[in-house]
Amino acid sequence: MDTSETWIDRQFQSAVGKYRITSATNSGYNCIAFAAGSTAEWWSHFPGYKWPAPRSPLIGSLISVFQSLGFEERPSTDLSLDPDFEKVALYAKGGLWKHASRQLPDGKWTSKLGPDEDIEHDTPECFCGDFYGTIHCVMRKARK
Repeated sequence: MDTSETWIDRQFQSAVGKYRITSATNSGYNCIAFAAGSTAEWWSHFPGYKWPAPRSPLIGSLISVFQSLGFEERPSTDLSLDPDFEKVALYAKGGLWKHASRQLPDGKWTSKLGPDEDIEHDTPECFCGDFYGTIHCVMRKARK
């Protein structure tokens, strides 16, 4: 087993030992696209990128993106597995969106770390902190 420290361990100390890398670095898509189920393009509120909502860095704009995809905002941050629903956790810091992660059918979570690797992680909380802020809300939609 490789026990060397990664950049992820240094950046997200609360994630150490709670994730595994599931892809090579790929700058063609980001966490928002990945949480939405796309690996074809980068999603951003900046002009020139896909963003199916009013363009803004505010967390409300990211909520609107996922609402446009059929997700509904939940009044709590219920992170438990519900086999009938897909869930995404949306992160914010200072009212600005920072990250999104998606729950897998087995209850673990998956994220794309900017232009870097995709990872599978035990909980979405292990990526809360100075970089991504906190989980602002959890959204869900019925599984197909």
